[in-house]
Amino acid sequence: MDLLTNQNILLYLAAYLIASIPFGYLLAKQFAGVDIKQEGSGNIGATNVLRVVKEHNPKLAKKLGAVTLLLDAIKGILVILVAKLLGAPEGVMWTIAVLAVIGHCFSAFLFFEGGKGVATGFGVLLVMMPLAAIIAIIVWLGAAKGLKISSLSSLIGLVAFIIASYVIYPEVPGIESHAPIWIISIIIFYKHIPNLVRIFKKEEGKV
Repeated sequence: MDLLTNQNILLYLAAYLIASIPFGYLLAKQFAGVDIKQEGSGNIGATNVLRVVKEHNPKLAKKLGAVTLLLDAIKGILVILVAKLLGAPEGVMWTIAVLAVIGHCFSAFLFFEGGKGVATGFGVLLVMMPLAAIIAIIVWLGAAKGLKISSLSSLIGLVAFIIASYVIYPEVPGIESHAPIWIISIIIFYKHIPNLVRIFKKEEGKV
C-alpha cells in the first residue's frame, strides 16, 4: 500500500495540517501587529485574541476574535465534509475529527503548541453529531452570558455535549463507541488545566 496515495492517510494528514493553521496568531499579527503568544494567556484562540487586541485596538478586537472563532471552527469542519463527499466511513471521519482537534491544540507550525480546541472541537462535533452539538452550543452561550468566564463556559458546554451524546446516540453510528468523543474531551480538558487552576484561585479573567 502506497501511503502517499492512500485516501485515508491523505485525509488524516490534511486534517492535522489544516487544523494546525494558527489563525488567531496570524490575524492578530497581521492586522493588530501583536504577538498573542507573548501576551495575555499566550493562547492562540479567539478569547486571547479578543483580550490582547482589545488593549491595542478595541475597535478591531471583537472583529478579530469573531473571525478567529469562525475560522477555527471551519478548519475542523472542512476535511470532514470533504471526507463525506469522498464516501469515507464513519470510523475514518471520527479519526479526522480527533486529528483536527490534535492539530489545533498541538500545531505543527507552532512547535506543537496551540489553542485549547474548543472552537475546532465544536466544529467537528457539529458535523458528526449535530443535535448534541447544537444543545452544547446553546448551553455554552448561556453559560458565557451568565458567568462571563470563557474557559468555564466552554467546559460546561463540553459536559453538556458528552451527556447529550449518550442520550441521543446511545450507540454511535458506524463505530458503536463514544471513544473519539472522550479523546476530544480529554484533550480539551487537559488544555484547560491552567484555566481551572486560575478559577480555583479566583484569578481567571472575565470577558
